[in-house]
Amino acid sequence: MAEVGAHLTAAPAGEERPSVFEAVAQDSLMAAVKPALQHLVKVLAESNPARYGFLWHWFDEIYVLLDLLLQQHFLARCSASFSENFYSMKRIPMGDGRQRPLATAGLPKRQHWKSLLLLVLVPYLKGKLEKLVSSLREEDEYSIHPPSSSWKRFYRAFLAAYPYVNMTWEGWFLIQQLCYILGKAEHHSPMLKLAGVRLVRLTAEDIHALEKKWAETTSSQTHSFTSRVQSALRRALAGIAFSLSTGLSVSVFFLQFLEWWYSSENQETIKSLTALPTPPPPVHLEQEPGSAVLPSLRTVCPLCRKVRVNATALATSGFVFCYRCAHGYVKAHQRCPVTGYATELQHLVKLYSPES
Repeated sequence: MAEVGAHLTAAPAGEERPSVFEAVAQDSLMAAVKPALQHLVKVLAESNPARYGFLWHWFDEIYVLLDLLLQQHFLARCSASFSENFYSMKRIPMGDGRQRPLATAGLPKRQHWKSLLLLVLVPYLKGKLEKLVSSLREEDEYSIHPPSSSWKRFYRAFLAAYPYVNMTWEGWFLIQQLCYILGKAEHHSPMLKLAGVRLVRLTAEDIHALEKKWAETTSSQTHSFTSRVQSALRRALAGIAFSLSTGLSVSVFFLQFLEWWYSSENQETIKSLTALPTPPPPVHLEQEPGSAVLPSLRTVCPLCRKVRVNATALATSGFVFCYRCAHGYVKAHQRCPVTGYATELQHLVKLYSPES
């Protein structure tokens, strides 16, 4: 049972407040899921673009819909997000410190919808903003056709201000966590404060209530046609959410391993394992029928035998051609014109000189 599978023991009396390590751990759990799933979708899209390319193109939107379904399921059934429930926590409304509603009671509607929006919408918008900033920086640094002066001033001011805004955002979270450690705050995250809730550990009563609710749900029988249709829809949605939660629960450590494996510290190791062999120098090439003959002048394209225009190199061999010549040849033959190495269009690399 996903809702109570991680709750092996009840919280001792007087120790309902989660430690900062538990609170931060449940935050990092969901943060590790998206990059791992994104890498999996990227591999699928690269292996079969025609079939899985749309998954990569609309990954953010698909992920936010699945995340919305998952978080709604757990907030409604357990008064907690997926990661909070995984670490045996629940959300309770701010107010009287003596109130201890059961996890099965759910949150008040106001706190429920606030929690759902802050759990799903804020990470989505933040990710979109980071992608926008990255694309604007790339355009500002590498674009051959810069925008008009009015827009240029605007988005350069935006790019200059973004690091300070992001630093303020991250500093807000850090200060909140420090206050939580020192006992000066009831929330380790500003998002909880904005939602009007706080985190506490699950009690033995909560676990028993969750188990009882799950048993009643699975054993309940409906008789009317309308109620059967409604129940079927509810079970279908609950089944999808349950499948997502179960899959995430089982694969959480595997996903964290993927996050570590594809972190920046391991990029050099990955590149060394997946690097293509270094092509031999031209003096050792064996000419094959149909292979382009290297010109005596280095500025001449081996294909059109004219001075190169828009110089482009093939990453698989290192030889330089005109962009139009290289693109047309590789598209037609899928190999380097000189070495015969297997080559695709993604291996074309534009070369820039100081004059350009």
